[in-house]
Amino acid sequence: MTNLYKKHVLPRLVALSCGTRSLDPMRTRACSGLAGRVLELGFGSGSNVGHYPEGMTEVVAIEPSDTAWRLSAGARAASAIRILRGSVDGQQLGEPDGYFDAALSTFTLCTIPDAAAALAEVHRVLKPGGTLHFLEHGLAPDEKVQRFQRRVEPLQKALAGGCHLTRSVVEMLHDAGFQTTELDTFYLPGAPRFEGAISLGVATRS
Repeated sequence: MTNLYKKHVLPRLVALSCGTRSLDPMRTRACSGLAGRVLELGFGSGSNVGHYPEGMTEVVAIEPSDTAWRLSAGARAASAIRILRGSVDGQQLGEPDGYFDAALSTFTLCTIPDAAAALAEVHRVLKPGGTLHFLEHGLAPDEKVQRFQRRVEPLQKALAGGCHLTRSVVEMLHDAGFQTTELDTFYLPGAPRFEGAISLGVATRS
């Protein structure tokens, strides 16, 4: 994958695929209950901004792509909630321990090279009892779909900026020290099952 594609083309493709209106109800559910100072891991082009609840006071956006950050300018300008760009690398956050009341991650854990490191960092910067709200795709619940995911994952990673299909969201959260308190798993309507196995819920920093 060329550097030009990764820097300029891929962020626009992700903005188009992840910014569809069909995902809006799920984004609203993922953002529901967020309050106070919130870390958003993988801010992207700002697809969640219009779904932020009134209880949020500040968002610190973790986004490595300058192109995606520029694409989010309109959403940020229209938001009544203060949005700041934080650390560039979610695997090594510069924010202090216990700084955030909550965190948000949507369609991000599939792509971060070291998702375990990123979740460990989110755990560190959350206050005790803080919550991580998530909307992610990953390992399907059905073994037949899982077998296909394993076959096509190398191609998926090559074409989609390192996107993994076989990461278990719940297992990763548990390994990072989170307790899943709300969870809904389902296949995204209209999407191929190997790409559309969704986990939506809330995990608490234990």
